[in-house]
Amino acid sequence: MITLHTANTQNGIKIPVALEELGLDYRLVLVDLAAGQQRSPEFLALNPNGRIPVLIDTDGPLAGEALFESGAILWYLGEHYGRLLPADPAARLRALQWLNLQVAAVGPMFGQAGWFLRTAPQRIDFAVERYVGEARRLSAVLEQRLQDHAWLAGDEYSVADIAHYGWLSRAEYADITLDDFPALRRWVDRITQRPAVQRAIRRLAEARARPDSGHGLEKATGSWPAPSGAAAEAAS
Repeated sequence: MITLHTANTQNGIKIPVALEELGLDYRLVLVDLAAGQQRSPEFLALNPNGRIPVLIDTDGPLAGEALFESGAILWYLGEHYGRLLPADPAARLRALQWLNLQVAAVGPMFGQAGWFLRTAPQRIDFAVERYVGEARRLSAVLEQRLQDHAWLAGDEYSVADIAHYGWLSRAEYADITLDDFPALRRWVDRITQRPAVQRAIRRLAEARARPDSGHGLEKATGSWPAPSGAAAEAAS
């Protein structure tokens, strides 16, 4: 039995996408970030760092112990369930290096850019320029990679793509326009149209719409609406 504690945010979308791609059943627990549930004793018992996502897999090697940090969870899912990681050793290492770029650089820089742009109590121009500049530089790194390769690890869609997708699909949060990065935009569009991604988006949106689910932070950071039109058909 898999239980996922997450939220409808750029970071929170990663693991639902992976679980849907793997076709795994899971219980979704939406964490109310705006209300501070991630700082509650109950949540800190799962992740002492007080951050989403957290995965509990009673059939995994941790035997029900909570696993936190999105990079670790994605790598675990790929290794344990035998998909979303290339079999070729070289391609597998490339997936690992691009996954680590996301958790070490893309997520933190995009997150800080958006925070100083949208949430900071006063504008600090140096901080905005620093983090938006880094977000733009990292977007250019990804653009260069995707001009020459279909996916970040090479020929195969992998956990590396899933890790980056949440932040790049909401790049405007960090004041980045994908019109400046055409290969990156095409990559985002291809991932968005994947049926598993649409199922993950829809499931988070439905959970967020429940009366007992908080969504203050999701409004501030950008979240995924329920699919409609062609996307809805892909999700069904």
